[in-house]
Amino acid sequence: MTQAPPFSVISGAQVHDAVAGRERQVIEMVETAYRLHGEGLTVNPDSYFLRFPDRPSDRIIALPASVKGDVGVHGIKWISSFPGNVANGIPRASAVLILNDAESGYPFACLESSIISASRTAASAALAAGALADARGDRPRRVGFIGAGLIARYVHTYLAAHGFAFDALGVHDLSAEHAEGFTGYLRRTEDGDVTVHDTAEALIRSSDLVVFATVAGEPHVTDPSWFAHGPLVLHVSLRDLSPEIILSSYNVVDDVEHCLKANTSPHLAEQRAGNRDFVAGTLYDVLTGKTVPPADGPVVFSPFGLGVLDLAVARHVYDQVAASGALHTVPGFFHDLSRHG
Repeated sequence: MTQAPPFSVISGAQVHDAVAGRERQVIEMVETAYRLHGEGLTVNPDSYFLRFPDRPSDRIIALPASVKGDVGVHGIKWISSFPGNVANGIPRASAVLILNDAESGYPFACLESSIISASRTAASAALAAGALADARGDRPRRVGFIGAGLIARYVHTYLAAHGFAFDALGVHDLSAEHAEGFTGYLRRTEDGDVTVHDTAEALIRSSDLVVFATVAGEPHVTDPSWFAHGPLVLHVSLRDLSPEIILSSYNVVDDVEHCLKANTSPHLAEQRAGNRDFVAGTLYDVLTGKTVPPADGPVVFSPFGLGVLDLAVARHVYDQVAASGALHTVPGFFHDLSRHG
């Protein structure tokens, strides 16, 4: 007879302890999730956006998903993006994630998920950077970050864990304070030269790997000539590049259906072109050798961010905390379980 599972709450501190220093493991989990997704062993419905007419820049997103294989859970991430938080000294994004038992459907854990979300985003970017760079035959030595917030820091951490080493690092942010803070972090962790660039153009032209991690709601980089040297672009924030740049690049996404919607840059490019022929394939296609990026032109990876990745990392966190004996269970969370009283 199936029993209702105990319900646990896992704090952000516990999540941090479960993933910090284990970046390579997290990248492996994310790769496994991508492969399961590519093999049809996941369910990843459309994300649902809760928007507010009086606050158009704010949103809360629901990402339901299910993963088979060793992950073996269902769940949902509920993540908010309120850009105004940054001016108030707290991160833009906050999130929780619910894990559901694969057999009974009962939820068995609620996890603080902003760290899970940042970790899976950074792991996805690092995995793509490694796969695309290795397929091109050369790993970049000059990296530039447009956007100097928490996601940029996580992406840098995961790139380093994935074997990237840089001789030169560039930073550009509309906020001088944020650029200065991120530059200080890079100088504490890197031996390469760190430069703050006044313009996005200067940063892009001087970088072989460009990371977009902004809160931009529409394209602000519009000139394809800035990418003439053929950099690898991690378009993490999805809405920075104009259709002209997308259409003149070799494009890889995490999932075609998910990425080409909600006025992302690839979605705008589809509207301009009237087709999806500019998408070369998915990251799964790169990992399996189905598509190989060119060595002499700009390559853009645009990840919409799949809920299956969150579940893979969250399952790992839950297992780590459970193995340590530090699960905080909520006695009596499920009540009145007798059908007839």
